[in-house]
Amino acid sequence: MSAMEIDDPKSENSDQILPRFSINVLPLMKTSQAQHGLRHGDYARYRRYCSARLRRLYKSLKFTHGRGKYTRRAIIESTVTDVRFLHVVFYMAERAWSHAMEKRQLPDGPNARQRIYLIGRLRKAVKWASLFSSLCSIKTDSRTSLEAEAYASYMKGTLLFEQDQNWETALASFKNARAVYEELGKYGDLENQVLCRERVEELEPSIRYCLHKIGKSNLQTSELLQIGEMEGPALDLFKAKIEAAMEEARSQQAASLTEFNWLGYRFPVSNPKSRVSILKAQELEKELQGPTAESLPAEKKLTIYDKLFTAYLDARNTIRSDLVNAGNAESVKDELNGLDKAVGAVLGQRTIERNQLLVKIAKSKLNRKRDDKSEKVTRPEELVRLYDLLSQNVADLTDLISSGRDRKPEEIAFEEECQRKSLAFRAERCFYVAKSYSLAGKRVEAFALYCRARSLAEDALKKFQSIAKKDEGTIQELKTLSKECRANSCIEHATGVMEEEKAPENLSKKISTISLNETATKVEKYLLDKLDVYESAVGDSNAKAAPKIERFPPAFQSIPRNPIVLDLAYNCITFPDIENRMKKTRKGLISRFWG
Repeated sequence: MSAMEIDDPKSENSDQILPRFSINVLPLMKTSQAQHGLRHGDYARYRRYCSARLRRLYKSLKFTHGRGKYTRRAIIESTVTDVRFLHVVFYMAERAWSHAMEKRQLPDGPNARQRIYLIGRLRKAVKWASLFSSLCSIKTDSRTSLEAEAYASYMKGTLLFEQDQNWETALASFKNARAVYEELGKYGDLENQVLCRERVEELEPSIRYCLHKIGKSNLQTSELLQIGEMEGPALDLFKAKIEAAMEEARSQQAASLTEFNWLGYRFPVSNPKSRVSILKAQELEKELQGPTAESLPAEKKLTIYDKLFTAYLDARNTIRSDLVNAGNAESVKDELNGLDKAVGAVLGQRTIERNQLLVKIAKSKLNRKRDDKSEKVTRPEELVRLYDLLSQNVADLTDLISSGRDRKPEEIAFEEECQRKSLAFRAERCFYVAKSYSLAGKRVEAFALYCRARSLAEDALKKFQSIAKKDEGTIQELKTLSKECRANSCIEHATGVMEEEKAPENLSKKISTISLNETATKVEKYLLDKLDVYESAVGDSNAKAAPKIERFPPAFQSIPRNPIVLDLAYNCITFPDIENRMKKTRKGLISRFWG
């Protein structure tokens, strides 16, 4: 072969040399989603970002669709002469997907018409993702092609997942994407490996749910709920599916919930919405009071309490709406008022339990040594505020229970229990008020408050020990509180006596340092005062003090002024008469008349 044939641009070998682009698809997707709304689940913001990004890409590529009349220009293999064309296809798929997820997150869920639109947008996303995968298989390197294939498989699985059909195909799509990300996670830098591992974890719940729908998995409903608590944009559709399934199950179970029992009363629940809300709250209560409740972290318990409050508040809103629509039916009104009172009382009990959990968290941080500078340490004032809230909660609950006329023994016993709790909370509050005074150095006030807290704790302890069904946990806490009050009162008394004994000595030490001859303050010399001495006036580079060059503003200086002359002889001098030397003027006729 001659050199002319090799250099010929029209030779067959030169046609085989094609440009190979490279795109980090997964990092690009994760970065775009995290920085533009999906960190907080804002799909509308992410969709707007995708639209703005597409406009910029079209303008930079000069790939506009005509002026005035829209003329669609397709992106095919021959069109892709720049890597930005692949970005256009990718962001088209992302925009369609985010629009579908935005419809999925509507407050009351998508209705039938919105669901049709949602499915249409997911089909668009699958179409653009498939085009992106086919173009990447031709125009990019092998790694980008694999990532694009996994992306297209995920989009296809998402569409089938939402349609509730072809679970085998959806399972195959999710497994294909997982296999690709598992393989890619073995290579590349550390950041890429972490992203691939996270992606595999996000795909795992969808795979397990597909297996559950097919019938090849023994996955329980509680395990599905635990999976649904994971975070990530890829799991939002899965969470919606789980929540929809749970709502359907609750609606079926709510048919059997006809009464709400509270302190010996049975209130009928006729509204289906109230039944579903109460049933949801009762399921959350079982989770808080079940055998696995001790192993739950505090943050998880607080989240469950928030969901429980929302469920009970929804039930109360529905009950009050029924009460407004009840009209003049007195019997129905009495039942609804009793049900509202019972639900409100249970809500008050759970509020007290949540605030007690907050107290427990705050106490664990009160005496902890702060290893991390960013960690916040609890102050006694914060515990005082929490015990104020608890006292107010107990008072509200007591008012709610004692508002009825004919009360059952269960209500009277519950009111007495609230009074015992209120006394214990008052003792705890007094103890932490005393601790705050102690930290401020007020020994007399702290001593008196510790004694008062001990008295309240002993009174509460007697009341808790007098009942038949003893609360051993509360009794032990009150005993510990009484001992701590006694110990702290002794410490405050001893510290106060020591400070009083040392007060004259400390005062004499301070007075002995006072000198009448020498100035108490150190005279500082500045640069302009010691120009003949080779000494730095700037100071150490690590010092925060200002350079001592010259005093500013300058000090006042004494200057001479003009002498003051007092002319005291002026009033004692008799001056001669000089009238005869003054020039006399002749007056006219008119002047003579008028003087």
